[in-house]
Amino acid sequence: MFALLATLVGCGLGLGQVCAQQERVPVSAFAKFNSMYSPQLSPDGNYLAISAELDEGGHAIRIVRIADMKQTAMLLLRQYEVPSRVRWVSETRLIIAKARKMGRREEPTPTGEIIAADFDGKNQVYIYGYGKNPRLRGLGPGFGDIAGVPEQPNGHFYMRRLSRSTNRSQLYDVDTENGTARLFADVPAPYLSFVMDHQGRPRYAHGSNDDGDYLLFAADAQNQWQQLTSEQMGGTFLPLAFTADDQQVIASFTANGEPANLVQADVDGRNRKVLARDEFASFVDLEWTSRPLQPFAVTTGGGKPRQIYLEPDSADARMHQSLSNGFPGQIATYVNHTTDGDKSLVYVYSDRHAGSWYLLERAKRKVSLVLVGREGLIAGQMGERRPIRFKSREGVELSGFITLPAGVTGKQKLPMVLLPHGGPHGVSDEWAFDTDAQFLASRGYLVLQVNFRGSGGRGMDFVETGYKQWGTGIQDDLLDGVHWAIDQGYADPARICAYGASFGAYSAMMVAARAPELFKCVAGASGLYDLQMMWTKGDVESSRWGRNYLLRAIGDDAATLRGNSPVGVAAKIRVPVLLVHGEGDERTPFAQAKAMKAALEANGRPPEWMAVPKEGHGFYKESNNIAFYQRLEAFLDQHIGAQASQ
Repeated sequence: MFALLATLVGCGLGLGQVCAQQERVPVSAFAKFNSMYSPQLSPDGNYLAISAELDEGGHAIRIVRIADMKQTAMLLLRQYEVPSRVRWVSETRLIIAKARKMGRREEPTPTGEIIAADFDGKNQVYIYGYGKNPRLRGLGPGFGDIAGVPEQPNGHFYMRRLSRSTNRSQLYDVDTENGTARLFADVPAPYLSFVMDHQGRPRYAHGSNDDGDYLLFAADAQNQWQQLTSEQMGGTFLPLAFTADDQQVIASFTANGEPANLVQADVDGRNRKVLARDEFASFVDLEWTSRPLQPFAVTTGGGKPRQIYLEPDSADARMHQSLSNGFPGQIATYVNHTTDGDKSLVYVYSDRHAGSWYLLERAKRKVSLVLVGREGLIAGQMGERRPIRFKSREGVELSGFITLPAGVTGKQKLPMVLLPHGGPHGVSDEWAFDTDAQFLASRGYLVLQVNFRGSGGRGMDFVETGYKQWGTGIQDDLLDGVHWAIDQGYADPARICAYGASFGAYSAMMVAARAPELFKCVAGASGLYDLQMMWTKGDVESSRWGRNYLLRAIGDDAATLRGNSPVGVAAKIRVPVLLVHGEGDERTPFAQAKAMKAALEANGRPPEWMAVPKEGHGFYKESNNIAFYQRLEAFLDQHIGAQASQ
């Protein structure tokens, strides 16, 4: 896996070739997550720090020497700990922010602990957190977060110290060698993020309060922090970086809840100039130069990504364009650069390719493979994710994707699975590799995903249109998508099922209740089935922010919540149901699944049932993921697959 390749070839690298159709991709290939992931290039370009999952379930940071791709050290974490963020602070030293496996595979919970170590595994210290004997003794225990590192590495990093109890956000300049910390920003609002200029001076702090309101603070010449309102800024102004001379700021800007534009403006938000915009969707990513860090390209959203160069004739734009030309049909994005700018770590992905990492050496004009993601998944055996747009019954243009089985290029009236995304607010389906969609497509199903009202990527107005529409308008959008797929000749109207996870499971049950004539079966994993229960169980209602979110998103009227809950409309679900849930789920507790099971049984329709001990909101163990996919495969095959058509 670590062999350096000067020539980029082979179906496994996902370079756009059409590989000969082989036998069905094994379930285990979809169930297995990356054993090594999220590499970071050292400032001198000599080493990679790679997060790794070990065979016995533990996690570590592997240090690999690029010259021969040999491991030089392995920094082990304790049981259940995972690295949430890794950054080099010098050519020989790195810092690691830790998280824990606490019930959510897709989002391990940060612990607020930060450790530092040399590239050879020596000089390891516990920098900060709630544990015993932190190096930063003068601060007292607390929650630390890596906010960034200086553009010129010097062994320091910037640490946010977060505390809701003190109602403040503090930023420290931390020396990882001697364990000293200098407070250089202190803002009277909790959980804010900071934006520094190229001299390492904090200039902005931004975030949201418990009511979901956007907050923006700016530092004056005396380092005093003043809050700036959206009225003052003319809209929602989110600073991202300073221009090379620190005289202006590059920001995301949106007015009237529309999709976000990329702008350049004075530090007070005046004299705005639009650098990039799209009428339909906000931009989703930026490409950055080496120091001084400057964005040189914008990646669009709302369909298949496009990278738009801010100055097409610049050296950075030309180099990136040349790089991208070597990966047709894919997206190449920089991870980080060496201090001198000669080497860059590049991540390459597509709808069919789960991603690989390459080393770009500019002086040599050479690109070399260093790490392959999801090795068992071969791009040529995956299906095309085709962006779609259609009008809802209310005349609103909606976007989404259909994933076609490998080898299918046209409209063939295939058996279809509706796959609603989770969230629902601020989340969206994207063109990148989607494990569930590709698994289902590999089994011969057309997969439909709809970015319904409330989804992210189209501005706050679109997000807010989904408030208190969970059981009504959102489900209308999904059903309109199903009818579109039928009318376009993609889907066989006699063979359609719905499957989703979390809120996706909620939607799968609700569409089956709303339009029972359309569906032959429905499956839910880690699902939300009782809206009233959200007010009494789970990790959302446990915080003030979460309770305020629930008021905005679903309200607190008991009758309305019951009527918009799958448990409340279970009598209308007249098709076979599969329920899968982890018994340790903290987001949608196991009680949600038990309530849905009881409601179905009370109406004479007991579901197929898969309860998984010691798992949470998504499964960590590979064996449990394999068992789940096998169960889902058999369930769909019975009702809309080959077995059902016999």
